[in-house]
Amino acid sequence: MFSRLANAVVPVFAGLTVTSAPGVEPAPGSIVAANHTSLADPAVVLAALHRLGVTPVVLATAGLWRIPVFGRALAREGHIPVHRNTRQAGAALDGAAAALAAGRIVLIYGEGRLPRRGDSGEAAPGDFRSGLARLARESGAPVLPLGQAGARRLSSGSTSKQLAGVLTAPLRRPAVHVHLGAPVHLTGDTAAATAQAREAVTAAWRTAAQRIAEPAA
Repeated sequence: MFSRLANAVVPVFAGLTVTSAPGVEPAPGSIVAANHTSLADPAVVLAALHRLGVTPVVLATAGLWRIPVFGRALAREGHIPVHRNTRQAGAALDGAAAALAAGRIVLIYGEGRLPRRGDSGEAAPGDFRSGLARLARESGAPVLPLGQAGARRLSSGSTSKQLAGVLTAPLRRPAVHVHLGAPVHLTGDTAAATAQAREAVTAAWRTAAQRIAEPAA
């Protein structure tokens, strides 16, 4: 439901384009690792993956499950709550591993949080947390790096700026782009694998940023 809804709604607010590396066909039991820049980018990513024929299981902050109706829908569709900074945090990786073993594609944000910036520009992904590398190592799943750029044109900055951005987006229809890179198999210890994943997602993000003529340092 969420993927179909995102695919229907996002084009109203933005000019979404999607590319992928040559020959990439997301295989069952893969991990999609994305960069996180805006409250709007989960919808952008879901819409892009829907166009690529992918309906992922999403790891997302547990607070979303407390929203009436929305939380029940998340649970019904098998998405996985992440209880950050609690003893329950590890349960999210267990749930993700089970989804991968069942042949689902899992979407995870390697940074695990939004950047603390007020401008609407692009910046390279921040430091990744270790969960992605640990999940890939324990499951043996390949990682598909996904870079998205332009979502900050939809929603960024203070609460008032984010609201204004969303309200004016149908008139502006800012360009957003999502690029799915070739799968990588993470190797080495957790630190090395985490760095490898961040490098791959950063490369995908640069491709996306260049597509919409955003500086990608």
